[in-house]
Amino acid sequence: EDYPNYIDLSEELVFTIDGDDAKDFDDAVGIKVLDNGNYELGVYIADVSNYVKPGDLLDLEALERYFSIYLPDRVIPMLPVALSNGICSLNPNVLRLTMACKMEIDHKGNLISCDIFKAIIKSKYRFTYSFVNKILENDEFAVKNTNEQLVDSLLKMQKLADILSKN
Repeated sequence: EDYPNYIDLSEELVFTIDGDDAKDFDDAVGIKVLDNGNYELGVYIADVSNYVKPGDLLDLEALERYFSIYLPDRVIPMLPVALSNGICSLNPNVLRLTMACKMEIDHKGNLISCDIFKAIIKSKYRFTYSFVNKILENDEFAVKNTNEQLVDSLLKMQKLADILSKN
């Protein structure tokens, strides 16, 4: 299907990071270092606007619920499971519609520019917080069994997070 209002970023290195027991993946990230040495941080949020229209029954139900509820033994999603865990979930290796924010951030943590737009992405990997922490702690097994580009992206994100924390 053609989405003329969306920029195709499906070839970019983008991935999700969620809890071990997450069922829906509604946000993804990507990072690169630009030629000028600044970071380009991309944040992608699942765009449900093609499936939920203002004022329709799904929208009214979602407004009632306001957010998904996570209980120890189940999840009560804001949207039906077919949407939240299906077509709106940023699962790996499938094209998904998102609202994107690309930020250029310098080595001091200053925001140089910010652009918000609709984009099509294809998440390359589903990380969990616990596994990412192992990579950042240089756990030999985790690093050895993860694509080198993904490890590099996570290390860049850690460096940028440190810069932003200092700022």
